Amino acid sequence: MKNRATTSLFGFSLMEVMVAMVILAVALTGLTRGITAALRTSKEAEWQATAAWLAAGQIELLRTKESYPIGVTEGQGSGLLSIYRWKQTIASTPITGLRDVTVEVRHSAINQPIYELRTLLFEVPSDSLTNRPSERIGNGRNRKNRKDRQ
Repeated sequence: MKNRATTSLFGFSLMEVMVAMVILAVALTGLTRGITAALRTSKEAEWQATAAWLAAGQIELLRTKESYPIGVTEGQGSGLLSIYRWKQTIASTPITGLRDVTVEVRHSAINQPIYELRTLLFEVPSDSLTNRPSERIGNGRNRKNRKDRQ
């Protein structure tokens, strides 16, 4: 009897080991799911940030033009942005010369919209001589021409 009491003080029973293993398994499962969710969220945030950058770039390219023809244009990013497809929609508004511009960016592999950017742009009137992109103040050629005229 003395032997039995002393051996139980120096070791773990099978039940204690099994309970400890279940607790460890639950903790590791939760940790794994948390890390997976964080990685997924991080990747989606990267996609959204890149799509926002691509959409803003499309709007800026459009602003360099003198007119904004009504219609839909589609394209795909180049280089590292080739996994993104964009669709640019230009629609008229009740105000003459004002265009409603929407750029939607999708991920090519999953064909799911990631980002949409909407803005309003004024079209330069055809009789205007002062607001054409080639005649704007920031244009280096225009500054040189102005100095020559003075």
